[in-house]
This record gives sequence, structure tokens and C-alpha cells, in this order.
Amino acid sequence: MDRIRILDKEFVVSMKNETIQEKVKALAERINHDYEGKNPIMICILNGAFMFAADLVRYLNFQPEIVFARFASYEGTETTGKVTEVMGVTTSLAGRDVIIVEDIVDTGITMYNVLPLIRNKEAASIKIACLLQKPDKLQVDLTVDYCAMEIPNDFIVGYGLDYDGFGRNYKDIYTLAK
Repeated sequence: MDRIRILDKEFVVSMKNETIQEKVKALAERINHDYEGKNPIMICILNGAFMFAADLVRYLNFQPEIVFARFASYEGTETTGKVTEVMGVTTSLAGRDVIIVEDIVDTGITMYNVLPLIRNKEAASIKIACLLQKPDKLQVDLTVDYCAMEIPNDFIVGYGLDYDGFGRNYKDIYTLAK
């Protein structure tokens, strides 16, 4: 489908799944190189990163431990600027290498607020891996260690990303039609 409707908004396809998979595989190769012989714990940030995390781990050559956490910061198409911990990490991270797997980093506020929570759990190292980053929208000092793709400051859905809870199921990524 080249065009979809979700609730009151129209979206047009901007990235096919084949391209997404190529980028995820290339990102996994970088992570494989950096974590060769190691067993990091990967924290998948729900809800949006579940598809990306599932595909990413399939391309890894090592056996990561995978846990899930959930933080909320969006209402509709806009970030609220406030991060709420909905489901925290209960697994011990002490002395472990941690890779936080996020779907998209736009303002960076969510990750900026999540990092201290992970640091307080005494992880040996913390890296951020994201599918998408909007560098022009970044509002905080944040380093993303592994990014599959940089994109413009458009609102997108599909491949785990949503609009008010809908649209996550599409295998392609769609951009809000202008």
C-alpha cells in the first residue's frame, strides 16, 4: 500500500520493509563487531521498538539477554516533554553491558531521562541503539551509539511506530501526508 489512513490522518509510504531490513542488518553487523565474545543485556523500549528489536536480534551473532521496559512521552503526534516510567527494568544490570533498543530518537528527552535510571542500576556500560533518529529535532545532549537511519523531522508510523496506538502493524514506514 502506498497510502494509508489512520484515524483522522493520511500517510504515504516513505520506506519499504526491504530497505528497513538492509539498514537493520548493517546496524547488527556493527553491534556484532563491538560485542564479539560478550553477552550484553538488551533493553527493548516498548511499545514502539518491539519490531525493530525482534529483527535486530535475529541478525546478531551472540546471545543477548532481552528485557523490556516502557516509558511514555507522546500524546497524538507530539511529545509532551515529560517522561513517565510505565514498566521499569526489574532485571539486575550490575556489571552488565547494556544496549538500550529504541525505535526513534527525536527530541532525545525519553532517552535522556531513561539513562540515569539505567546508570543507577550499576551497568558496566550503556549504549543506545535506535532504528531512526531525527537529528534536527534533538533538544538534549545525547549520544546515540548505533543508529540505523537518520530521517527528517516528519511524523511517521509503521514498523512498530504509531499514531495514538494505531499503525504499528505495517511492515513499511509511512510519513504523514502534507
